[in-house]
Amino acid sequence: MENKDGIKVRGFFHLQITEDDEIVGDSGWQENTVTNAGFERYLSYVFAKSANSAQIGWAAVGTGGAPGAGDTLLAGEVTHNASGRDQVTATTSSDSKAARYTGTFASANSHNTTTINISNIGLFQGSTTNSSTLFAGASYNSSSWATNQSINYTYDISFS
Repeated sequence: MENKDGIKVRGFFHLQITEDDEIVGDSGWQENTVTNAGFERYLSYVFAKSANSAQIGWAAVGTGGAPGAGDTLLAGEVTHNASGRDQVTATTSSDSKAARYTGTFASANSHNTTTINISNIGLFQGSTTNSSTLFAGASYNSSSWATNQSINYTYDISFS
């Protein structure tokens, strides 16, 4: 008997740069790539109750391009200080087939120490580059991020 059912995992993000509560940059909704390690550690290993399983808890932005399926890190990840990654808040959508992660890279936390051009975002388990593997990520048109600006993001992972 052939199995016709399949589960698709898709992710989308929306990023806005704000200054004094005014939006100065907006990525619009963009689709992401779930990495091979993302499928393995964050999905397959969870079902198998593996000690190597992972859960999304942090987001990062960077200066590189879109991650490929084989990537485990975010290219050019911004790590200027100890709070280079932002802890996400997760909620489940009303149809129980999606997870929404939101957060803010607040200017008050000094994520960046000089104006930089950012162009990618990713989701991780841990708070530092040495503590976890990239689940999913994507790139967008490069945007200038000044030290007095914050980044608000929404990241949806949906199952169908």
